[in-house]
Amino acid sequence: AAFPAFAGGHASGDAAAGEKTFNQCKACHMIEDADGNMILKGGKTGPNLWGLPGRAAGGVDGFKYKKSIVEAGEGGLAWDEASFVAYVQDPTAYLKEVTGDSKARSGMSFKVRKEEDAVNLWAYIASVSPEPGS
Repeated sequence: AAFPAFAGGHASGDAAAGEKTFNQCKACHMIEDADGNMILKGGKTGPNLWGLPGRAAGGVDGFKYKKSIVEAGEGGLAWDEASFVAYVQDPTAYLKEVTGDSKARSGMSFKVRKEEDAVNLWAYIASVSPEPGS
């Protein structure tokens, strides 16, 4: 399968494997396109992950984020494969690093244990999202 190329490099993972791994994410996250079409039904505790590639961290309109991730986005963090993979493996530690705030906290308590799973998740999310800027 072909994957769209992004400014931060193309998705290097396996989207089919990422779709399976996403079963762990859908307790809190869904993927719904801009027209309201449900790509993958899930929870609403976490933000909609459609259009994540290239989006500013904390950037889903109407979603109530914790302060730290909004600050990261305002400071220039936009999601690409490298930032996503680092974030999902340890969300709070990643936000502490990118914001420089030792008190930074993520609203996401789940951690993706294996880097390969995180890379595959990114590939899946990228495969069902529009190209950044489109």
